[in-house]
Amino acid sequence: MPPASTGASTLTVAASPQPSPVATADSPASTAPDRLEPGRPGYRRMSFALFAAGVATFALLYSTQALLPAVSASLGATAGQASWTVSAATGALALCVLPMSALSERFGRRQMMTASLTVAVLVGLLVPFAPSLGWLIALRAVQGAALAGLPASAMAYLAEEVRPKALVAAIGLFVAGNSIGGMSGRILTGWVAQLWGWRAALGAVGLLAVACAVVFHFMIPRARHFTPGSLNPKALAKTVGGHLADPLLRRLYAIGALFMTVFGAVYTVIGYRLVEAPFNLPQGVVGSIFLVYLVGTVSSAAAGRLVARLGRRGALYLAVSTTAAGLLLSLADQLAAVLLGLVLITAGFFAGHAVASSSVSRTATKGRAQASALYQSAYYVGSSAGGTLGAVAFHAGGWAGTVSLGLFAVLGVVSITLYGTRAARAERRRLVPVVSVQN
Repeated sequence: MPPASTGASTLTVAASPQPSPVATADSPASTAPDRLEPGRPGYRRMSFALFAAGVATFALLYSTQALLPAVSASLGATAGQASWTVSAATGALALCVLPMSALSERFGRRQMMTASLTVAVLVGLLVPFAPSLGWLIALRAVQGAALAGLPASAMAYLAEEVRPKALVAAIGLFVAGNSIGGMSGRILTGWVAQLWGWRAALGAVGLLAVACAVVFHFMIPRARHFTPGSLNPKALAKTVGGHLADPLLRRLYAIGALFMTVFGAVYTVIGYRLVEAPFNLPQGVVGSIFLVYLVGTVSSAAAGRLVARLGRRGALYLAVSTTAAGLLLSLADQLAAVLLGLVLITAGFFAGHAVASSSVSRTATKGRAQASALYQSAYYVGSSAGGTLGAVAFHAGGWAGTVSLGLFAVLGVVSITLYGTRAARAERRRLVPVVSVQN
């Protein structure tokens, strides 16, 4: 999905009078000697720091997801009510990610990521002491709002500091950190909850996030290609409007939201399914099911190679086909089939997410923090919708209801990608006569 076919070059406004330098494949900045790439000083530190930030982000954001059956039992909540402990965090992140990205234009990507992670970790240490479901949901919403400053700022930081040819791989490593965080947080909470209860499990996640925050603080390299600008609401609105006017960016935002709808629905509900008949698994074993996140680590890190081999649309088609196959396979009542289905769903989701998010950073030539923020906002709206609607569908129709919701979202991704392919072909056919006349 090359930017040239989408009109992305028409995005000429930024959120501030002095936008951060933007590297493109043909710009002098892209060949600057101090830009990060594999083998150059600072790249490994940057990768490790953002990997740690990704671990903390997903561990905190989804800390209650594997605990939902225990939360329901302890606080007398239905699956739909308990699911709000996840949806409130992701929904608050979706609402706050754009204004947080605007602050990063003024105060810097590194500073915004550090502040966001610090506040989220502090709130995470308070979450285990929530006296009721209402307080738990409120604290999780605050935590999600605090985390909003990290994802979009991280994407913009990578776009500015990493050479374009290494960008997909670098973003893939950040997304891989997300998958490790999601996996480790759920496994940790599952076993701790089985031994000492769900409150102790949330405390353990908070301590894990503290360790990740310390690693991030000491490892992240300073930004070399960021120029601060003033906070200008009109310029911000103009930049956002420009991004939303771009057809490819709109499609990418929708794809991110739909992929995350599937993922949010599946992983919010899977715990309820596995603790019930015919599986009857204990909480610790249910938490260990999230080891399949390792597949997401591999698939997201391999996104760059998939794009090089199949192209961006080809990689998306492969990701969505893998996700759909996993959904259908998970309908079986055999545990092995369900686990294999989760493996395929996870692999397809993380590959699709890495391709779509890196395409946003590549397409937006200016106001990249806002472009990434809009993607993150759509992505987490999808997570909130998937978690809540998945729980409602499970209550109404069992696991088959949740799978039906997922397949509907998958069909949306396929439709959008097919439309983009046809639009690009039509644009090429339109340009061919012009080139012929000029020759």
